[in-house]
Amino acid sequence: MRHLPYFCRGQVVRGFGRGSKQLGIPTANFPEQVVDNLPADVSTGIYYGWASVGSGDVHKMVVSIGWNPYYKNTKKSMETHIMHTFKEDFYGEILNVAIVGYLRPEKNFDSLESLISAIQADIEEAKKRLDLPEHLKFKEDNFFQVPKGKIMNGH
Repeated sequence: MRHLPYFCRGQVVRGFGRGSKQLGIPTANFPEQVVDNLPADVSTGIYYGWASVGSGDVHKMVVSIGWNPYYKNTKKSMETHIMHTFKEDFYGEILNVAIVGYLRPEKNFDSLESLISAIQADIEEAKKRLDLPEHLKFKEDNFFQVPKGKIMNGH
């Protein structure tokens, strides 16, 4: 993706209900309009970067952009796994995402277990890369300085 870093924000919506339940890897899902507004040349695949919920702390994240071939989705989705344990769900909150790097293309898996191990490997690789100075600097980007109590309209 030539447009890296890519910054976007939107309201967290309910996804397919698979991240936490089937995979043990909770994800926050963007509404279709955020996915539809991605640059036209964005490649599907796994990316990494930084994310915050509302005006909360900024955490490492991985994001899957695409069709999720294992699940044969018919709509493109953008699912963010934030590397932080949240005490409760945050549907309806504003998710702020800075995508800073690309890990790998989307691919199909022959089992749920191989999908889960690939995601876990992606998370470990993203953690390492995000510690590099060229990626770490985006954690402090002004994009994440959302004034407390400011109402966001999903843009």
